[in-house]
Amino acid sequence: MEKNNKPTVYIKDQLGRELPMKQAPRRIVSLVPSITELLSYFELDDQIVGITKFCVLPDHIYRSKPRIGGTKQVHYNQIDLLNPDLIIANKEENTAEIVEKLAEKYPVYVSDILNTEDALTMIEDLGLICNRKTKAETLVREIRTSFDEIRALHKLNRTFKAAYLVWHNPIMVAGCNTYINSILNLLHLENAFHNESRYPKIDTTEISAQDIDVLILPSEPFPFKEKHKQYYKELFPDIKVILLKGEIFSWYGSYMLNIKTAYLSIQNTLNN
Repeated sequence: MEKNNKPTVYIKDQLGRELPMKQAPRRIVSLVPSITELLSYFELDDQIVGITKFCVLPDHIYRSKPRIGGTKQVHYNQIDLLNPDLIIANKEENTAEIVEKLAEKYPVYVSDILNTEDALTMIEDLGLICNRKTKAETLVREIRTSFDEIRALHKLNRTFKAAYLVWHNPIMVAGCNTYINSILNLLHLENAFHNESRYPKIDTTEISAQDIDVLILPSEPFPFKEKHKQYYKELFPDIKVILLKGEIFSWYGSYMLNIKTAYLSIQNTLNN
């Protein structure tokens, strides 16, 4: 195991901000659910001192670590009591106000994940910062290998046209310049709304007009359930509707190792 007290390198976050720290952190607050899981994967459980109420994985971290609020509203006084030497945030998950206020007191690494390459860079960055370089490089290599395996498998399958819903009433979908869109592309699903803004509001007529093969209803951020699946199946009897774990499409980090399994499941559903 890599020791955690070894000095690390200076590094910039994904907004180009240099972190004012000279050694690996001993007290980390994570404001990003998927990165909390990544830190645990890096065997940094003892260094995680604070998480959000949405950091539900891994379960033992969720149950044992102090929760300092949500991703959009944090309790600054609780963070002060935890006295972190690193806070990890995300441009989309957390607000600029939160980052700016916390950065007045603490080093804050802000990730900005628009595609899978951004996610892999973030993994390598945190590996350097937290003195887990070898483990990070191994994880990135395993993820890239799984991506290559997906590409090889897809030679036997056709590409389906998909709409990925992120909200219901109003209906909102994932558009361009999003991590979700990059995962759809990786899974060889053509995003019907790839020419739209990041998360556009649409109506049912726009779905009907797109010649879509499949509607994907994720478990987050809107908690789509079986009743929503039945609703859309009745609206669009010629379109397949599937419920999937939202983490597959929106959690970057160690959870990316699950993407190949999701590909196999989706193709099995669409080809039967």
